[in-house]
Amino acid sequence: MKAMVLQAIGQPLVMETRPDSVPGPGQIRVRVEACAVCRTDLHVVDGDLPDPRLPLVPGHEIVGIVDALGAGVASPALGVRVGIPWLAHACGHCPYCASGRENLCDEPAFTGYTRDGGFATHAVAEADFAFPLEGFEDPVAAAPLMCAGVIGWRSLVLAGEAARLGLYGFGAAAHILAQVCRWQGREVYAFTRPGDEAAQAMARSLGATWVGGSDEMPPVALDAAILFAPVGALVPLALRAVRKGGRVVCGGIHMSDIPRFPYRLLWEERQLVSVANLTRRDAVDFLAIAPRVGIRPVTTVYPLAAANEALGDLRSGGLVGAAVLVP
Repeated sequence: MKAMVLQAIGQPLVMETRPDSVPGPGQIRVRVEACAVCRTDLHVVDGDLPDPRLPLVPGHEIVGIVDALGAGVASPALGVRVGIPWLAHACGHCPYCASGRENLCDEPAFTGYTRDGGFATHAVAEADFAFPLEGFEDPVAAAPLMCAGVIGWRSLVLAGEAARLGLYGFGAAAHILAQVCRWQGREVYAFTRPGDEAAQAMARSLGATWVGGSDEMPPVALDAAILFAPVGALVPLALRAVRKGGRVVCGGIHMSDIPRFPYRLLWEERQLVSVANLTRRDAVDFLAIAPRVGIRPVTTVYPLAAANEALGDLRSGGLVGAAVLVP
């Protein structure tokens, strides 16, 4: 198998040829068809997230065909297309797992962070943490759903029944979530980097009610806002944009420091919450509605050997939609 490997933090990935991986008990191996490139991959490569397992194959938005089964695995079957997300393992016995919050597990494992991921021709995963993708015929279109889509969905659930929803940072997650919101009949207010005409044009094409820079205020008070941009300075701006009792959801795994802001921005029962990881239920629920919504991710395809180029384009803000690696 071939894999793009992170050997040291802050260094370019290196193409390696490795022996074919062998799934252990309870595991499957997939022949990777596509793996989307997530901002979390950037946080891993750039050292924003602590203590990744090195050397490491990044990538956690994996779509592939099951081509080998470990001992004790009956499902998914050989030849089935599956998706493999960020959460690779949960212990099942800590207080968080016992209360249905495996996303907060005390002993978790994460694809492309503490375990090798999908920037490769093959990947191994626990069978219980892989999701059959029956009906998803395009692996490139399906790959961004495995994190950008699922985390966007979890963020939307936490945002509540917001009729007017602000999305700060209109990239992979937001452009998928905007399609869900439009299907649900919500109004989307899209905030991009100031002057990012490409992202603003995409937001308009997806039916956003209003589009502007992240330094602007929307024309009406919002019921809730979701921050996908990892910029702490946006938190006070989002709090200012939501109505009394509104909620601001931070959807990223990493964010720059939040600056000081006056208590009056939080007063009147505004809420500030964060999203951490995902549960398998989030994936099941989202993948069940995705075909009904008719989600069409905007993707830019790169060959596996161009993983560094894809990461660079994401880092520079030069991407519209999602980057996807294809072995």
